[in-house]
Amino acid sequence: MAVLIYDELTAAERALWDAFPEGRWVDLRAGVPEEDDPATGAEWGAGRTVRAEVVAALLLGGGPARPGGVAALRLAGARITGALDLDGAEISHLLELTECHLEGAVSLQAASTRSVRITGSRLPGVDAGLAHVEGHLSLKRSVVEPGFLSLINARISGELLLNGARISTSEPWAVFAGGLAMGGGVFCRDGFATRGGVRLPGAELGGGLFLQGAHLDNPDGEALIADNAATTVIDLSGGFRARGTVRLRGARVSDLLTFDGAILDTTGTALFGVGMQVGTFDFGLAATPAGTVDLQGATVTALHDRTGSWPDEVRLDGFVYGSLHSEATPGRENVTRRLAWLRRNPGYAPQPYEQLAAWYRQAGHDDDARRVLLAKQRHRRTTLNVPGRVWGRLLDATVGYGYRPWLAALWMGALCLLGGLVFSAGSPVQTKDGEGAPFNALVYTVDLLFPVGDFGQRGAWHWTDATQWFAYLLVAVGWLLTTAVVAGVTRTLNRN
Repeated sequence: MAVLIYDELTAAERALWDAFPEGRWVDLRAGVPEEDDPATGAEWGAGRTVRAEVVAALLLGGGPARPGGVAALRLAGARITGALDLDGAEISHLLELTECHLEGAVSLQAASTRSVRITGSRLPGVDAGLAHVEGHLSLKRSVVEPGFLSLINARISGELLLNGARISTSEPWAVFAGGLAMGGGVFCRDGFATRGGVRLPGAELGGGLFLQGAHLDNPDGEALIADNAATTVIDLSGGFRARGTVRLRGARVSDLLTFDGAILDTTGTALFGVGMQVGTFDFGLAATPAGTVDLQGATVTALHDRTGSWPDEVRLDGFVYGSLHSEATPGRENVTRRLAWLRRNPGYAPQPYEQLAAWYRQAGHDDDARRVLLAKQRHRRTTLNVPGRVWGRLLDATVGYGYRPWLAALWMGALCLLGGLVFSAGSPVQTKDGEGAPFNALVYTVDLLFPVGDFGQRGAWHWTDATQWFAYLLVAVGWLLTTAVVAGVTRTLNRN
């Protein structure tokens, strides 16, 4: 860095040089909003211009020392020319720029610094990869365009404040923050917007990620990636809008993941949450997404949702939850709605049905659990070959796959009544004259229907007309019903 001579500094630079030892503000603003807009900063004259090398020289200890003062660089309303290059620097002073226009990017790569606040300003990018910030990093209300914010493997002991900031790039990613380690929270609220996605894979966000009302625009890719991130809260509520996939594969959210009032505006995969682990998952979207929601292998303690939050395709195989919460609906309607939710999973998978049945059983709703398991068998039947589907329909009609054994009693009762009417209208022939009990149409019907046991009617009497074929039919139906009951009950006992 070239040696700076005080007498060769401009008036604005000398004012900054003099104020630095005591940390005083140097305010170069005109006091007229239109003239102080950083978007017009390229037109500001020499009286509001400070070279980036002067800022760097002060931060790196080139300024005068003053006993009893706390040195800090505080500058407002300035046009800063050149690139502010502080790569690898050891900075022990606060840097605060307000409503400034920076012509070059700010580079803090691998630097160690105190708090950095660049608020309400305009600049073409910030690279703080591998930086260590002892304090806060703030870009509140700033416009980063055209450029990006890089925080790859950075460590920030305080908070990352991006409230109201706009970051715009022609590249796929507006924010690179893989491996970011935060002591505090990441706040991207109050109109935060990006053109390009936000990358946070493997980030450790001790104070949470807050994107209420934020707009992330990357329609051809991922709007937000937080794969394998670890945090307490991810708040994507209050009008949050993502044009592009929200990807949270393997993320660990110990407390709350909320989409309350959010809009996922993509036709591909709207939410990719495969393998994520969440405490409370609030999926109360403001509108039904067109894209897929993929929750395969995810685990949540409590799921809160709304009927209109789920798209046509929801991948639920391996999704495990401790409890379900939604709008209050009557019991049967609630089960019907949940079953419709499961049918949004493409193809047949038994686990989503078993998980839902387990939750109903845990909640003490055994009847609802049986309804879910019956629906599972009916769905499975659609995947079988023709003989399997025929046998499945028989099991369903007779005993409800073992979950409605009372159906068999209804069938038996109806057949006994029918047989009694048919046989009482005819005259059977005694097999051996003078042997056997007197003919009883109802008992004879029961004897034909139940293959186990003998009431002495079946062998003692027979028919010589077409009624004998009806008797054969009852024997066959009796065997089928008995087999179906045994198969259905065995399946139920095995599941339990």
